[in-house]
Parts: sequence; C-alpha cells; structure tokens
Amino acid sequence: MVWPLKTLILKSQNPMNPDKEYTVVISGKPHGPYVLSELEGLNITPNTFIRKPGMDDYKEAHAIPELRELLGFKYQKTAPQYFAAFDQRLLASVIDHFIIFGFYTIIILTSYIFIQGKDERIMAFLAPFPIIFIIKLMYGVFAESSLKQATIGKRMLNIKVTDLEGSKITTGRSMARNFSKILSVIPVFFGYLYCFLNKKNQCWHDITADTLVIKDRLI
Repeated sequence: MVWPLKTLILKSQNPMNPDKEYTVVISGKPHGPYVLSELEGLNITPNTFIRKPGMDDYKEAHAIPELRELLGFKYQKTAPQYFAAFDQRLLASVIDHFIIFGFYTIIILTSYIFIQGKDERIMAFLAPFPIIFIIKLMYGVFAESSLKQATIGKRMLNIKVTDLEGSKITTGRSMARNFSKILSVIPVFFGYLYCFLNKKNQCWHDITADTLVIKDRLI
C-alpha cells in the first residue's frame, strides 16, 4: 500500500498514537495533537479553533460534527467573511467560457466532414455561436445550485456561490441569479463593476438573488 505524503508525515510525528489528530488553538497558539477523548478536559468553547488532517484550515469547534456530539455544542451558522474578488470571478467565467468554446469548436470541426463549401463552413461556425452563452447560463444555474456550489472555473479558483448565510442555494435562486445577470450587463457592465463599491463584493445580480460568491480563506 502506498501512503499519501501527508499521512506519512502525520504518522512520523505520532508513531505511537496515530489517533492524535486534533490540533487546538489555545491563547493564540496551536497545541497538540490530541485524541478526541482528550478534548473534553481542555475547556474548549464553541468558538475555539481546531484543525485535523484533511481540513484546509482551522474551524470553530461547533462546525466539526464529532465535537458537537462530544461537547454538546449546537451548530451556529456564521456569516461568510471572505468574498471572491472581481478578478477571481472574471477569471472563473473566462475558464468556463473557454471550456464550453472548446467543445463547441470540436463539434463544429467535426461537422466540416459533411460541409464542404467555404462560405457554408463559416456560417456553420458563426450561426450557432450564441448557443455558447445560453449553455454557459444554463450550466451556471445547475452547477451553482449543486453540492459543489460552483462551476468548473469557480472550483479551480476555490470560490463558490452561497446564500447570505453561506449555505447552498436552490435551483430556483440560482436561476434568478443567472438570469439577472442582464441587469449587471446593462448599462455598460456597471452591475459587475458595482462589486467594487460593495463590502461583500456583490454584483447587481447577487443583490437581486440575495447571493454571495465566497472563498474559504484569504488567498
């Protein structure tokens, strides 16, 4: 069996007890690791920051299911704190359009097997071109309301779409958000540029649908 590098490092740090996996921030400094049962005697509060293998960053104790069960905490929803910047959102959109355009080009070039004339080939490429934007719109609706909460472009940049509390949005709200993008385009894309004036980096279509585009942490 080939162990992942991260697992090997953790095992090398704790060769006698691989279950010691919880690192706890106490007085601003990380302590541990501890086994789960040891956490009961550490005076952990719901807002204590804890990390275990597989987590990208520390989380508050109330956000970790086994700690809620062990320590009797209730899950407390906290509003998102980190919001995707305009350049991240723009790059994610460019990536999505590039991927869709790639598939579009492959399909059109394949159709050239049956289309011989030069003018006909040009028309075959240009006539269905608006379909790219329609596909991107519909893809956004279902991708952003899925469990991943993001299109491929957004996932590559580690950003996602949520409601105002950071939860997954419904397909209906995702549809309202994506179809409202016309408000952000007219006039002169000001609805997109409005995110520079908004503390949560919301564009007009985000405000219309009560949504946010967030990232897990500062990048």
